[in-house]
Amino acid sequence: MDLLVNVDVDDLASAIRFYESAFGLHIGRRFGDGGVEMLGSSAPIYLLVKAAETAASARTSDRRHYDRHWTPVHLDFVVDDIDAAVQRAVAAGAQLERPVATQRWGRLALLADPFGHGFCFVQFLNRGYDEIASA
Repeated sequence: MDLLVNVDVDDLASAIRFYESAFGLHIGRRFGDGGVEMLGSSAPIYLLVKAAETAASARTSDRRHYDRHWTPVHLDFVVDDIDAAVQRAVAAGAQLERPVATQRWGRLALLADPFGHGFCFVQFLNRGYDEIASA
C-alpha cells in the first residue's frame, strides 16, 4: 500500500512557495488550477485548493477555515538538523508553537503552516523511538 498526503489550501501559489521554502519540496505535477504534487519527501504531498467556508464533508456542518485549527492527524517531518529546519520553516512563514524539546528518543518542535495546519519536526537521537518502545 502506498501513502499519499493531501493538504487543503486556499491559495495554491502561496502554498507552493511555503512548501518549497520550508521543506525543500519541488513540484512534480500540476493538476490545472486545483492542485499540485509536491515531491522530495518519503510520500508525495498534494496541495489541493479548497475555498474557505466550503463544506468539509457532506456528513458534517463544519466549514473549511485556514486560521489555526486542530486535528488529530498531522505531518511529522524527520530531519537531520532540527534547529536549521525550524529556522528555515519560520523564515518561510511557519509559526513556531513549541520550541525544540529534547527527549531520550529525539528532539521535537511543533509548528503550524500559514494555512493553519499543524506539523512537527522530529530529529531522532540514539535509537529513536526504540529508546522508549516495548516489545
